Amino acid sequence: MKKTLLIIILVLDISLVYSQENSLYQNGLTAEQNLKAIGGIAQSAGGVGFDTRYEGVKGSPGLFEKLQPSFLMINGQNVFIQLDTNLDLVSNSLLFNYPKTGKLMALPSKMVKEVRIKTEGKELLFRVSGPNDFQREIKEGRFYQVLEDGKIIFIKLPIKKLIEADYKAVYGNDRRYDEYTTYYKYYLRGSDSTFHQIQLNKKSLLKFFPDKKDIINETAVSKTYENDEAMVIDILHKL
Repeated sequence: MKKTLLIIILVLDISLVYSQENSLYQNGLTAEQNLKAIGGIAQSAGGVGFDTRYEGVKGSPGLFEKLQPSFLMINGQNVFIQLDTNLDLVSNSLLFNYPKTGKLMALPSKMVKEVRIKTEGKELLFRVSGPNDFQREIKEGRFYQVLEDGKIIFIKLPIKKLIEADYKAVYGNDRRYDEYTTYYKYYLRGSDSTFHQIQLNKKSLLKFFPDKKDIINETAVSKTYENDEAMVIDILHKL
């Protein structure tokens, strides 16, 4: 690991890369220069394939429909690399196109400290789970979105599930394609420094914050929210 990071430092032009203290939106490296920093540890994603003998596969393992403008920070570094990325939630890797060949490459999630992805006019912050981050069931190396990153840490875990075609069964639904579906789990970090799953409702928040009953109840009915995620974030701001 130390040897890999030393190589990264040598190939980066430090005078051009982003410092954490500087704006992420200054002019930075070209795509080719950026990828020299991670070319040695990235792997080709071109070999990934799925059984499409029938009507094929709908959706993909990627969180987004296409690569998105991003700022990537590698573990052990304090600079951002600018490139277009997507998150493969099945292989737990960060995808990008190598500029010279256009070949899709994959960077293992264990090499990622954080990635800031711009999509639909918003910047989404993603980090990677460690071995002891979750109370149970969630392994290390999983991408999660940070929704609140202050006194209270609130995260959103995207999950891809492949629903297989079932037209061969006698009483099946006659669905002739496999389909990737996306769903999410939400977590709050507890006093034990691990993430605990919650539901997006008052009952779950009251269980997690039993001494904040009045604030939670009053905030939840104070206005109409776009969705339950927005309601929870608003409540957390007031705790």
